[in-house]
Amino acid sequence: MTLERATLEDSIDRAAETVGSVWPLHSFVTANPLAGFEDRPFHRAVAEAEQLFGGRGYPRPSAFRRAWEDGRIDPDVLADELHAHGVSGDPETLLDEMAAAESEHETEPDTATERVDRVLSKWLAAFLDQGQAEWPMPGRERGFYAAWRDLAPYDDEIPGCDDTSDLPESPVEALETVLSDCPEGRWEEIFEHHLAALPGWTGFIKQRADGHAGPWQDACPISLLEYLAVRLTLADLLDAPVEPDENEHRDAEPDGDVPLPEIWLTAWEKSYRARLLDGIDESVTEPSAGDGDRPAAQLVFCIDTRSEVIRRHVEAAGPYETHGYAGFFGVPMRYEGYDSEVEIDACPPIVDPQHRIADRPEHDHGDDRETHDRWTQVASAARKHLKSLKTNVAAAFTFVEGGGSAYGAAMAARTLVPSAVADLSDAVDDRVPSPGEFCEPTVDRRGEADGDALPHGMTLEEKVSYAETAFDLMGWEEFARLVVFAGHASETANNPFDSSLDCGACAGNPGGPNARVLAAICNDDEVKSALRERGFDIPADTVFLAGEHNTTTDEIALFDGHVPESHREDLDRLREDLEDARAGAAAERAESMRGTDPDEAVRDTKRRTADWAETRPEWGLAGNASFVIGPRELTDDRDLDGRAFLHSYDWTTDPDGEALEAIMTGPLVVTQWINNQYYFATVDNAVYGSGSKVTQNPRGNVGVVQGNGGDLMTGLPLQSLMLDDDRPYHQPLRLTAVIHAPVERVNDILARNEEVATLLDNGWISLTVVNPEQDNDAFHYQGDLEWEPALATPLAH
Repeated sequence: MTLERATLEDSIDRAAETVGSVWPLHSFVTANPLAGFEDRPFHRAVAEAEQLFGGRGYPRPSAFRRAWEDGRIDPDVLADELHAHGVSGDPETLLDEMAAAESEHETEPDTATERVDRVLSKWLAAFLDQGQAEWPMPGRERGFYAAWRDLAPYDDEIPGCDDTSDLPESPVEALETVLSDCPEGRWEEIFEHHLAALPGWTGFIKQRADGHAGPWQDACPISLLEYLAVRLTLADLLDAPVEPDENEHRDAEPDGDVPLPEIWLTAWEKSYRARLLDGIDESVTEPSAGDGDRPAAQLVFCIDTRSEVIRRHVEAAGPYETHGYAGFFGVPMRYEGYDSEVEIDACPPIVDPQHRIADRPEHDHGDDRETHDRWTQVASAARKHLKSLKTNVAAAFTFVEGGGSAYGAAMAARTLVPSAVADLSDAVDDRVPSPGEFCEPTVDRRGEADGDALPHGMTLEEKVSYAETAFDLMGWEEFARLVVFAGHASETANNPFDSSLDCGACAGNPGGPNARVLAAICNDDEVKSALRERGFDIPADTVFLAGEHNTTTDEIALFDGHVPESHREDLDRLREDLEDARAGAAAERAESMRGTDPDEAVRDTKRRTADWAETRPEWGLAGNASFVIGPRELTDDRDLDGRAFLHSYDWTTDPDGEALEAIMTGPLVVTQWINNQYYFATVDNAVYGSGSKVTQNPRGNVGVVQGNGGDLMTGLPLQSLMLDDDRPYHQPLRLTAVIHAPVERVNDILARNEEVATLLDNGWISLTVVNPEQDNDAFHYQGDLEWEPALATPLAH
């Protein structure tokens, strides 16, 4: 690589920092679309992002008015915020002023630039296709620019390009040709402008080029350098402006000038925080003391907000204890399912996988394996044959004549009686064993890794470390006879965004495999022995098992193949109680799902899994607003309405703060991503979301576009956020974090971790510490490692 190219790529990388990475749909990862602006105060970040992307950064005045009229914004809190910023006027007048000041700020689009976007999007969709196209774009193995350069002369939409020789030979030469008349000092600004023009495709290329795409990037390499070379060449050929308008890069509002919408937003958030703190059990200062009663079972759920609902109903169903832990269960792995042709990274995007784990069948379950294989082979052959008939030009008409009636009947059933389809699917599932019933994850180390390849399995010391970390972070000192690690997954039909409903901590994949790995680790006799030596008093009768919470139906499946007969009675009772919990949770969630009778909630949630016309199978994490880090006793008598992430933590078992530091630098950062994905997709879905599912079209197994082309959409669809066209279900609030720990401990962690402190100082997260060393008095973080005591009397509901 020449120095010139390296310098150019460095400039492009800096220009791309403001565009967030975009993951493919099959592993959709919720992330802050303004992640590149987190080093700036929130109000300045949204102002700069509006100039760059054209998206609004605050809820509309109508949303503030609705929150005000519904009582979600406390009048006293709002008055204090307005006074603190020197704003006078009554709320109604201010709301009217905001509504009057609301303007479109839209400029007439440049038609030449629109043509560039349209043509470029077409070529990107063809090149980045991941197996959907029957006729893939030729020459992709040579890279994006080379493949495009070979085929561009055949595109009638590109003028002045009759032969390959009309185009520069390399992407570096292409950029130099187009930018030859531009001062080199402006290049980075030009790059940022063009990268932001199609932030969806740019973000996806950025994610691929960062090394997260595996074999697709190896087979069809693409870089931001090549992308810009093609884009700027097209701009030159189509007479579109290369340099941005100077007005697009005017200075944003100064840091101290907080706009009126942010004042209202902060008042709304503080009102929510006051209600949240009002439900904190102030008597819980030393949770590790416990009440001395051994629970019938302990269930560890993901910190996901949907787990808050099912946890309440599990606790109400029997003498059970529930805990919260990041849903990949602390095991950073690359996972290969039994009958899967691909491997997936089952860990958060900020964590690199460290082990390769595969499902392998056990010898004593041979019959189950044979039954599963027979059914899978038949179903796979049928799908493959059906696809070939539908896409083969020669066979299409005969397929309609010969199989149209049967295919039409199946379509009619899915449309008219989806509940019957769901029942049929359940019946098949009951008769056909799942891989989890006859396979075990290969957790033991097998040989040494070759070169940079991930090792298969893990060593004894690594297994002990993962178990120890889990128990440390949750503050465990006692164990029930049954301990269940429950991952979670969703179930839905005809939903391009199905992975957005799976486990975000598992990179948009189901969490069951991770739960099974941790259960296998903890059941290892050598691991148990080592843990006892490290102070974990695990009784001889404790059995660990895995489960998976279906967040669409609230059913919890248990993988209990290794549970001994001595525990069968416990297991049967747990199954019965989990069914009761499922019914209660489904009935509660039915109240938020239009057209659902709470008495028929279980039945209706099953229907939603099979109805291919269902645009809203579940709400996902809509409504999320807070992250509570502390013992379950703090909130176990409180209905948090499925709006809180809950991570177990016991400050008395973590004297040096290492466990809390791991939570604050890991799960807290990830929940901020999730929260801001929902926030921005709600306040401006056209820019930061993906519009209505009804008009979406999938592209290349990587994403969706609106209509028949254009930019790759980057966020959640309207149906995941809105009750209807005008009323959001998700309340767009920034994340409120509450930590049960001494203030000094939290302050020390912030002093050591600039990234987390920056998120707090710049207003992306608000933080309150409930200090157990001071009778659980609350202290609000003010920035720059300064704290302020909360009001002595919390606000009423």
